[in-house]
Amino acid sequence: MSSAPAIAPPDASEYASYYNTYISLVGGRDILATLKQVGGEAASFYSGLSEEQADHRYAPGKWTIREVLGHVIDTERIMTYRALRFSRNDAANLPGFDQDPYVQYGPYGRFPLPDLIDEFSCVRQASLFLFSRLDEAAWMRAGTADNKQITVRSLAYIVAGHELHHRKIVQEKYL
Repeated sequence: MSSAPAIAPPDASEYASYYNTYISLVGGRDILATLKQVGGEAASFYSGLSEEQADHRYAPGKWTIREVLGHVIDTERIMTYRALRFSRNDAANLPGFDQDPYVQYGPYGRFPLPDLIDEFSCVRQASLFLFSRLDEAAWMRAGTADNKQITVRSLAYIVAGHELHHRKIVQEKYL
């Protein structure tokens, strides 16, 4: 996989403030190396769980661990789709998405945990291919999603931090 130029973390002016929760978890680390590293760590972590654990909810109405992983997969697909469009200088205002119906109507509860881990790993590999092929100008391009401006580099940091955020919740509240 070819490597992209060194990409500094995004400035707070490049994304909506609610994304800071995710971006701050990545900090100043190299984003491509971080995406690869935390992707492997996530696969290892979820591989250590049983099917019974994957169906656990820490409270009524909360997602199962299996659904959390499905949500991470769906969100990574959406964020990298946005990154693809914006990196290609697409000026369309992309819609937002409501995570709850995605989980409610997603198929993730029907699949064995190893299949979901494989799917996550494939999605992460595709994300790495996309991001690793961007030139410096593409990383800095911005677009509009859910009526808010965001840069491509912010989206990459959000992808990494979003998974870290949800894995931390699983570790603290589910196990």
